[in-house]
Amino acid sequence: MSSSIRVALFLCDTPIPSVVAEDGDYTDVFNALLEKSLPEISAVTFTLDSYDVRNKQEYPPNIDDYHGIILTGSAASAYENLDWINKLVSFVASVAQEKPQVKLIGICFGHQIIARALGGECVPNSGNWEVGVTEVSLSDIGKQLFGVPTLNIQQMHRDHVPELPPSCLLLGSTAVAPNQGMVRFYAGAPARPSAVDVQIFTVQGHPEFTQRISEKIINTRSSTGVLSAEIVKDAQKRAEWRNDGVSVVGKFIWAVLGVRDARSQI
Repeated sequence: MSSSIRVALFLCDTPIPSVVAEDGDYTDVFNALLEKSLPEISAVTFTLDSYDVRNKQEYPPNIDDYHGIILTGSAASAYENLDWINKLVSFVASVAQEKPQVKLIGICFGHQIIARALGGECVPNSGNWEVGVTEVSLSDIGKQLFGVPTLNIQQMHRDHVPELPPSCLLLGSTAVAPNQGMVRFYAGAPARPSAVDVQIFTVQGHPEFTQRISEKIINTRSSTGVLSAEIVKDAQKRAEWRNDGVSVVGKFIWAVLGVRDARSQI
């Protein structure tokens, strides 16, 4: 028997023109991530409804229509005192408290917004960029949930979440950003919880970024002087590293939404 999953995608930005030209906007990019990572043996279809929470401040008329919400990345800083950011933080906080059945999934900027909504903070990381495929050292709970000893993921940020918000558990760390992702389980979760027990999942990296997308962003930010030659050269050294965005993080997103491959460790 087939089932249908409906997900709300909160658009917190628009990709740079060179990415849009070849890979589309964030709706296209996240559709691609979800399609590639959807377990093959699952009889599941999904609908991804996009809401422009930045420019139009659009929100679902009935959040109960959705299994989950994904918050995208953004070139904005999650700590900025802007109407659209404040409204987003407030909305996410209300969903976390009042609609626990709706999964909250945050990617990069989305990770930082959810941290604020849960009582944490986002701050500049002293100008330290984290760019390109990066190895994340996983915590014990991170290894348990992801089913892998370490995680490689595309990065593109210089803001970070310095400490865990209340009731969250750390998934992994790097030397540059100690909070690389977190989970909050439902109250009453078993002693050894699994993905289905996760109410909130965030990751600082970008599972939706392919090597091509990452290279386009790096090239653009290098040409405008945002990224130094040293940072670009270092990222280029790791360009061919394994990228677990689809095979691990994407599959975990599906597992959080209640869809998994019985053959998978996740």
